[in-house]
Amino acid sequence: MIHGQTPGDADWRRALTRFVTVIPHTRELGLEVLEVTPEVTTMRLPWSDDLLGDTARGLVHGGVLTMLLDTVCGSAVLPALPAPEVCPTLDLRVDHFRPGVAGLAILAEARVVRVTESVVFTEGSLWQETGRPLARGIGNFVRLGPRNTPPGFAEALFADVAIDEEGDHA
Repeated sequence: MIHGQTPGDADWRRALTRFVTVIPHTRELGLEVLEVTPEVTTMRLPWSDDLLGDTARGLVHGGVLTMLLDTVCGSAVLPALPAPEVCPTLDLRVDHFRPGVAGLAILAEARVVRVTESVVFTEGSLWQETGRPLARGIGNFVRLGPRNTPPGFAEALFADVAIDEEGDHA
C-alpha cells in the first residue's frame, strides 16, 4: 500500500519506468517498461550499437543479456511484495541459448515464482522480435525489509508530476 491505496498495474508501470530511469545504464540504453501485472513484468531494450560485443559478427554482448535479466527479474519483485522494499540480487543464473543479433530489440519477461520472508524467487526469459529465446534466468533477491529500506523509497517510486491539459506542469 502506498498512501493508503493499493497501486494498480498502470501505477506499477509508471513506478518501474521511474525505477529504470534512475539506474544510469538502463537510462542510457533506453530500457522501456511495457507491461506490469501481478503475474508478469515485460520490458524492451531497443537496438543500439552500444549493445554489441562482437562487432565483426554483429552479436550482442552477453553482459547486456545478463543485465537485462537481472533488471527485469528485480523489477518483477516490487509489485509482488505487500509494500515496496529494497531487494538486491542475491543470486542470478543465466542460461545463454544463442547470441542476440544486431538490429533487433530485445524483449524481456519475468515472473515471481515464490515470496518468502527473506527471499523472492524469480524466473525470466529474453528473446528478440523473431520469437526465438536468447536466454533464461533464475534470479533470487534478498528482502531487506522496511527497516533497511531507505525512508521515502516507495514514495519516490510513485511520485507523479501533475500535468495539466495543455501539457504544462501544474
